[in-house]
Amino acid sequence: MTSMTALDVDALLAAGAACYRAAADDVTGDLRCGVDLGTATVVLTVVDGRGAPVYLDAISAEVVRDGVVVDFAGATAAVRELRTRAQELLGVELESAATAYPPGVGESESRACRFVLEQAGLECRALVDEVSAAQALLGLTEGAIADVGGGSTGVGVYRGGALVALGDLPGGGHHLNLILAGALGLTTPEAEELKRKDEAGAHAATLQPGIERIAANIARLLDPVPDGPVHLVGGALMVRGAGQVVSRYIGHPVVEHDHALLITPFGIALI
Repeated sequence: MTSMTALDVDALLAAGAACYRAAADDVTGDLRCGVDLGTATVVLTVVDGRGAPVYLDAISAEVVRDGVVVDFAGATAAVRELRTRAQELLGVELESAATAYPPGVGESESRACRFVLEQAGLECRALVDEVSAAQALLGLTEGAIADVGGGSTGVGVYRGGALVALGDLPGGGHHLNLILAGALGLTTPEAEELKRKDEAGAHAATLQPGIERIAANIARLLDPVPDGPVHLVGGALMVRGAGQVVSRYIGHPVVEHDHALLITPFGIALI
């Protein structure tokens, strides 16, 4: 697989972000659907035969905790609603989808993701770990992917385009929300919203200990250390200056992406 540059990836994801709740005008070939069952959000993405983003939609739903489906009915309802909305706008029936799970989740727990799709009327086309889903979009030859989710951080190391190490440790965006909530006297949802809107990095110093904890987990999982940089994906570390903190802590180059939270969802659709 040919490795995409950060510019290529960000241009693709910018197009994906632009088609939020609106179908792309230029569609080629059959459509492929992906469902990302996240800690705070359930995301549905659609790509066309070229792998170009066609559609993106999301619902806030706390149905997954640490990669495990804890509210099966709620997760099913969210996916069913997303499927209905996509079908109405796209004018086609979505019959199948791929989905993904954190690397640290066991086989029996990950099967719940498949069952959610099936109960929502979608055949589960593929079930993979989230790092492999991100790799489907990034196509790294040398380097690593650190997928920082709400509850955990998964890291995959690639050499010669092959996955040579894969692991997952607790700690992610939810822990950053707790730090910010405690410091500012906010509820956890309020802290999450503030963190996402903090484009100027006003709370970077407050969050730095939490970011360094995530960086410590990334460092533990970088075995072997890759020749290429570590790509940060997921929405948890989309905090101004977070990449610099991680790079300095682990002593290794880091690549950030403008739409990092969309890499895994669109990668799932590409599987």
